[in-house]
Amino acid sequence: MSDSGELVESDTGPGEDENGPPATEVTKWSIRQQIWDHIEKNDLANFPRPVHHRIPNFKNAAAAAEKITALKPFQQARFVKVNPDKPQENVRFLIMEAGKTLLVPTPRLRNGLFNRITPPAGANKQSLRTCATRQGVDKHSIPVGLDDMVKIDLVVCGSVAVSRKGYRIGKGEGFGDMEWAMLVTMGAVTPDTVIVTTVHDCQVIDIPDELVESHDITVDWILTPTEVIQTNCQRPKPLGIIWSKVGTEMLQQIPILRKLREKERTAGKDVQIKAEGEPGEAAKERGMRRQPRGKPRERRTSEKRGTEVAAKPNNQGKQSGGEARRKPPRETDPSLTLWVGKLPGSLRVSSFKDHLRESDVNPHHVIWKGNRGFAFLQFKEADAVDEAVKKLQDLEIMGKKVTVERAKGREDMEAKRPMKKADSKPKEKNAD
Repeated sequence: MSDSGELVESDTGPGEDENGPPATEVTKWSIRQQIWDHIEKNDLANFPRPVHHRIPNFKNAAAAAEKITALKPFQQARFVKVNPDKPQENVRFLIMEAGKTLLVPTPRLRNGLFNRITPPAGANKQSLRTCATRQGVDKHSIPVGLDDMVKIDLVVCGSVAVSRKGYRIGKGEGFGDMEWAMLVTMGAVTPDTVIVTTVHDCQVIDIPDELVESHDITVDWILTPTEVIQTNCQRPKPLGIIWSKVGTEMLQQIPILRKLREKERTAGKDVQIKAEGEPGEAAKERGMRRQPRGKPRERRTSEKRGTEVAAKPNNQGKQSGGEARRKPPRETDPSLTLWVGKLPGSLRVSSFKDHLRESDVNPHHVIWKGNRGFAFLQFKEADAVDEAVKKLQDLEIMGKKVTVERAKGREDMEAKRPMKKADSKPKEKNAD
């Protein structure tokens, strides 16, 4: 992809994107892959990294967010729904600062549809900024139920790619489109409800008309760090849940979706879902088919060991993001690594990352050893390490000051781990 946003052939492989279809075939997945690759290659994103399989936390996201206050739909809105992703954090702050009601979807829709964020009474700007973070959203949320009759005036979403025609591509899991469809079914939004997205300039590209499907949401406004784009999109937004595109797995994951299905069934609507095992959009684009539930995996015998092992899938053993994350951490460069110790035992990695973001520290990688009370922060440049040391020196988490030191080597890193109590006791001498 060029700096202007023009799609060019990817260099991820000979005719093939990583985990994707041939580069010569333009699909939603190939566009996602090229956007993610371009952002990573040109260092256009902040933490969390890498941006693959995420809504990218692009640099200058705050500048893009600031432009929303000049939009008439924003000025007139009372209830605004915003996705919980990091790049839209400043949008959430601006909504609360303007005295509007902020609604945020629950992660992956597993605990309801969305929550109303209620800042503490008399909250100042700093308190509102804290409320806008993922941690703040979790802390100050009140669930909104199916029967609450909320009317949403404006929707703000994240995107992986958008076009000036208003076409949008998300990260491929379908939750953004499903949120909209569920809101339509609930009567919380209408086809005329305005949708805004904030993205980096490089994420604005041409998206072929034939890639846009009936369940895809479109956007009315695109805000980038340098542009305000009114799309005047001619394609109508989805009018509700298209049950034939809903799979068994998604239905099982989202309790409120099951309630809506029963409600529509009672109303006499066709709520037949797609056949079990039928691949979703992302799987189709990658040329993979999900294993149906309950069907045993094909097994083969290892010639070397003479034991049964699960057969590898047809993608030559390439791992999914989840499998890759279960690998041991990569070797670190000690000169670009910080050791952060004395972390509270109950601290979760998501909260730790929130503290880093609030301290304006953006490591390239975090190696989490929370169960042992420490973590490693990896950076790309020595200057970033120096800055991080300064910013984290007085960091307190859960009322406890953490320790920040430069890593000196692998042996030194391992030596820093807290000694077990059993090891700290002097060995007892034999009575003999």
